[in-house]
Formats: sequence, C-alpha cells, structure tokens
Amino acid sequence: MASLAVKIVLVVCLAYVAILGVLYVFQDRLIYYPQVGRNAGTTPAARGIAYDEVAIRTDDGEILSAWWIPAPESRGVALHLPGNAGNISHRIDYALMFRALGFSTLLVDYRGYGKSTGKPSEEGTYSDADAAWRWLTEMREIPGRDIVVYGESLGGGVSSWLASRYPPRALVLASTFTSAVELGAELYWFLPVRMISRFRYDTLTRLAAVHAPVLVIHSRADEIVPFAHGEQLYAAANAPKAFLEISGGHNDSAVFMRREWVEALGAFLDRTGDGRQPQAVSR
Repeated sequence: MASLAVKIVLVVCLAYVAILGVLYVFQDRLIYYPQVGRNAGTTPAARGIAYDEVAIRTDDGEILSAWWIPAPESRGVALHLPGNAGNISHRIDYALMFRALGFSTLLVDYRGYGKSTGKPSEEGTYSDADAAWRWLTEMREIPGRDIVVYGESLGGGVSSWLASRYPPRALVLASTFTSAVELGAELYWFLPVRMISRFRYDTLTRLAAVHAPVLVIHSRADEIVPFAHGEQLYAAANAPKAFLEISGGHNDSAVFMRREWVEALGAFLDRTGDGRQPQAVSR
C-alpha cells in the first residue's frame, strides 16, 4: 500500500510539474486575447465622426493600425492604450467621450490586434506605446504637455511605463492592476505564479517615476482586478493625484457610461491644464 501511495504522489507531482511547464510556455494566451472581435467592422464614420486611418511603424518594424480622431478646437490629445481584448473598433465611445471634452484622440491597436502586424508581448506593447507617442509628438508635432495618456486595464501597465519615460499632461489608470504578477497570484492562488510568470507589467513600481498628475479610476465591484489594486496605485502615485470611484464589473464600468463620471474626468483634465493641483473627485 505504501508503495502504491508513493506512486500516486509521484504521478500527481509529475502531472503538476507538467501543467506548470505548459503554463510557462503558453501563458501569453492567458494574457492576450487579440482574437476577440477581430472582424468587428464599425468605424467612427458610422457614428458621424470624421477620422483618419493611420499606420504607425514601431522601432522593430511592426505596423500598428490606428485611428486619429480630431476634435474641433482641440485643447489637447488623449492617447488611449487599451486592455487585452478587442480592437480599436470597440473603443470608439472613448474617442467620442474625449471629443466631447475637447480632446482629439489616438486609438491604437497593439501588435497582433485588429489589423496590426506581429504578435503581442510585454516588450512589444511597450514598443507600440512608444511608437504611438512618437507619432503624436514627432509626426503631428504635439507637445507632450498636451497629451493625456489613458490606460485601460492592461493598458494601465503600458501607460505607466510610457509616462515614466515621457512626461504627459496627465496619466489616467482605469481598472488597472498593481502588477500582472500580483494579479495572477491572486487569481491563480494554487499556482506558483511569482516563480513562473514571464509577464510583469509592474504599474505600482513605475508610478514612482511618474511626476505628471495621476487619476486612478476603479470600481469596488470589479471582479477581475480587485478594488484594492486601485487603492494601492492611488497611494503609490506622486502628487498631484485624484481617485474616481465608479461602479459595475470590470467590463461594464467604462467611464463614458455615466455622465457624472465623464464630468469628473473632465474636471480633472481641466485642473491639469492650468497648473492647479487635482483633488479627489470621488472616494
């Protein structure tokens, strides 16, 4: 019996190790979902909004699909860096929201998403954000002080990286985790995530190097990224900073869904434009 028990334990251990090996190799499939809605075909024109379809080349030769959506008498630009699923056709409402607030918008698909070439990776998303920033500042000659970097979910990790390198007008982190490792360890508590994770997206650490105004947006009902992550990000951010508490789950709590949330975002952006320190808009 003892010998049988040992064999069972050995088989279980080997199976567990095999599972860890598979997860290590294929964990990018748990991070990125470029296939979601890939064939969605709507454009801003369908909403009555003029736009330019642009192609942005990265330093390593990928071509990113992007939409430039200008606002009449624009008072700034929003660079939207999205989450890990869908494509720019799913983010038109963000552009309409920023347009209503007086901001032009650049919507961009990471490599491997939508019509963009390549395959997504952590370093790749950073390179993509860098290319988008340089397209705005070099091709369109827009000063960094006029650019709001808006990161949604995983895009918050990308946005914090970008804002730690180039000082924007403001950084907005919506439904963002402290790091991919910490979130993974919470979601997959039965796995040694900290040991096997190949993805970092360390938003919390990078905030130390961000000196632009920061707005953290989060919902207590977020079932994917716990509210505590938003609280930790807010605590770690340098002043000036603000916190906007919203409601709803991770995928149904976009700011544009409530007029009062849009107004709070607009008020924050107004304050970043004239040098006044932002105050908490909701807590």
